[in-house]
Amino acid sequence: MPSAQYADNDFDSGAITLGRDLRGLRKSRGLTLSELALKIGRSVGFLSQVERGMSSPSIDDLRALSGALNVPLSWFFANDTAAENERGLIVRSANRRVLGTREDGITEELLSPDLTGTFEMFRTEFAPLAALKETVRRRTEESGFIVSGCLDLWIDETLFQLQAGDSFRFYDKPYRWKNPSNSPTVAIWVVSPPVY
Repeated sequence: MPSAQYADNDFDSGAITLGRDLRGLRKSRGLTLSELALKIGRSVGFLSQVERGMSSPSIDDLRALSGALNVPLSWFFANDTAAENERGLIVRSANRRVLGTREDGITEELLSPDLTGTFEMFRTEFAPLAALKETVRRRTEESGFIVSGCLDLWIDETLFQLQAGDSFRFYDKPYRWKNPSNSPTVAIWVVSPPVY
């Protein structure tokens, strides 16, 4: 399969953006270069060059990366459609990168332009009656705003029943959630430092 090539005039920005996002995604998954290279069957040197924007991966490489990092293949191409002067600054609603699937009960759209900042912001949609059954604890500060619907949020085993217009924040505490209703719930969720 041919390499996913950029035109000369946008190789630098496209490859650098892809590389930075890939590095952020890899680190958020707690993987070293060596571990990810092993998972995709490529050398550490190749992966390092991709992360530094010095090499462009083939579509087969991107497929392997999407599988290893548990993101859809389209995640790597979302910035390609942005106008040059908007890259890294603006995210148009039609160009949001999607993480998660409806089967997981949660779909997250990245609202931040990339994963290179000090925080990431998502539009999160919780499917009706979806729940995070296992408690999660991350060394992150997390804040959110319920746009529509309702959400049960357990923070350090204390239940908070949130409605549209409510917001929250916590740092390094165990949490889990459930959408107790038969309608989707939408929230804006901010995490620092980025975990994806």
